[in-house]
Amino acid sequence: MPRTLAVVGGGWAGCAAAVQAVDEGFEVTLFEMATQLGGRARRVDIEGVALDNGQHILIGAYTECLRLMRQVGVRTTLDLLRLPLQLAYADGTGLQLQAGHPVPALIKAIVGYPGWGLRERAALLSAATGWAWRRFRCDPMLTVAQLCAGLPQRVRHELIDPLCVAALNTPTTQASAEVFLRVLHDTLSAGPGSSDLLLPRTDLGRLFPETAADWLEHAGATVRRGSRVSDLQALPDGRWSVNGQAHDAVILACSPTEAARLAHAHAPEWAECAQALRFEPIVTVYAHAPGARLPLPMLALRSTDMAPAQYVFDRGLLGGPTGLLAFVVSGASSWVTRGLEATAEAVMAQAETELSRFLRPPLRLVRTIVERRATFLCEPALRRPAASVAPALEAAGDYIAGPYPATLEGAVRSGVAAAQRLRRRLASQR
Repeated sequence: MPRTLAVVGGGWAGCAAAVQAVDEGFEVTLFEMATQLGGRARRVDIEGVALDNGQHILIGAYTECLRLMRQVGVRTTLDLLRLPLQLAYADGTGLQLQAGHPVPALIKAIVGYPGWGLRERAALLSAATGWAWRRFRCDPMLTVAQLCAGLPQRVRHELIDPLCVAALNTPTTQASAEVFLRVLHDTLSAGPGSSDLLLPRTDLGRLFPETAADWLEHAGATVRRGSRVSDLQALPDGRWSVNGQAHDAVILACSPTEAARLAHAHAPEWAECAQALRFEPIVTVYAHAPGARLPLPMLALRSTDMAPAQYVFDRGLLGGPTGLLAFVVSGASSWVTRGLEATAEAVMAQAETELSRFLRPPLRLVRTIVERRATFLCEPALRRPAASVAPALEAAGDYIAGPYPATLEGAVRSGVAAAQRLRRRLASQR
């Protein structure tokens, strides 16, 4: 008789855990309190168009995301636009890698960086060589700003700052240099294509969680949308009661707050660690300009105290309506404090300044979306909750202890690992 498993939370971690658990032989029930799956990377409908609660990107090194997408039926070669890593600006400057192995491509891109002088290029090559010599390791107490303090200001502003906020959603003055270097290492060391950008051509729901739900139901699993888990109890026989129904094991793949609420009676120290995490918001501003077309699907923007967005995406080049642009403000706590209306106004002014050659007025604000707890604040020496909470009770999510910042790949990997651990532990008990 198959073991029963409850997965609490239908975001990317929960859906990954559920799919893997079916493969491991579990009889799975997935609980999601919202009516829609995806968590912080989900579909939203804006003016009748299926878009997202925030613009997300993947990279070629996201091997577990790609594996599970293909398993559940996502056409990754069609639903993701693959491009060599680019941090290109509207004026033609920026870092632009060619296809191939990322290390020689990066060196070539730095040497040929348009607009940089010999000093900027030599300083970055020297720093990168030093990071590689030290095996991309550093003092765990260093911030990215401290790690890169010796680089010219232009290198820090045009490359390090946008890379850091894209990878860690944390400003360089607060971001962990140790995690930043680990991301660089894994992006550059996994062979050809590992640093490629993978831009979704469909909404985030269909890209994995909703497609995974279809796969799960076809495989015999139960998916309960709009079903919040209000009660989690340990049973005398070692099983767990979830909303009054007994299960052999449970994976908490919900938010840290929800997971701490459910786990507090059973693992108070774990719950306190989860509750102690601090979070950083991301703001996405959707705007429309008739006939607008950017030279690339994704452009970097020069962010300042008056210009909040670091990136803009042309949704018309990604399968969406022509002229629809998505502006992303990462590390957005200071702008959320100023207010969403002020943030949107600043983004609109920034767009008209930096993208004027590609826009025909009027540029119309469509929607401003804030994900207030988008990612944990990735600070140096951050203590994150362990994956194992209690016997037969695991946790999954991008905030669980591990080597990576809060990313879709981190969430998916944690879900897969949680299902695998439970299968091994329950098998050993038999």
